[in-house]
Amino acid sequence: MSYLVLALRFLTVVPVPGREAAEPGALGRAAWWFPAVGLALGAGLVAADRVLLRLVPPLLAAVLLVAAWKIVTGGLHLDGLADAIDGLAGHTAERRLAIMRDSRLGVFGGVALGLALLVSVSAVDAVPAPRHPAVLLLAPAVGRLAPVLIGPLFPAATPGEGAGAEFLAGLSPWATPVHVALLWILSAILLGPWGGLLLSVALVFALLWAVFIVSRVGGLTGDALGGSVEIGEMATLVAAASLIHLRFI
Repeated sequence: MSYLVLALRFLTVVPVPGREAAEPGALGRAAWWFPAVGLALGAGLVAADRVLLRLVPPLLAAVLLVAAWKIVTGGLHLDGLADAIDGLAGHTAERRLAIMRDSRLGVFGGVALGLALLVSVSAVDAVPAPRHPAVLLLAPAVGRLAPVLIGPLFPAATPGEGAGAEFLAGLSPWATPVHVALLWILSAILLGPWGGLLLSVALVFALLWAVFIVSRVGGLTGDALGGSVEIGEMATLVAAASLIHLRFI
């Protein structure tokens, strides 16, 4: 259970009792629990959404829900997304990596944060209320599947250095097919036969994000992995809104 404790403490700000795994590569091994933690987060969002929709208008409910979503996760993945996008300002791979390591927020990162929050709120608001439970349950789980998916496919940008390299060193390649299969089944149960398409679209965007980052810095970083969570969540929300609008699900 030490890996579950580590996953919960790393992915959320929720205080969790118990001893967490601390050996080299522990975070990668804890990734087996990432989608499960995402489902637990999703269940909490479903409960919060039900309350908010009774108390305030839908758009305001979406804003407050996304705010609570990011607060519970400590803004960890938003920070990764912003830092990774900031790195695009560099003219060489080395300079891009140096910018990513800088804790200061640049213009590119600030714009990325604003757009990510705007897209997430708009997508939640666009999904009809009766479909909220299924979509809100899946989105955090798919987001936390994203680093598990891309991790075995790409090298670390700085092997042996940083949290990203440590994560990749401990990550099991078997975690990806197991969790993809399980979430595919869950998507089909919750959203019908087209639910698998929703998962596929979200994971394709996570892969495209990874390919783009690797093309710029030569590998994955901790920020790229964290940013993939945000990309996976946003892609799930947008795909759900689109497929519902097109009457596929």
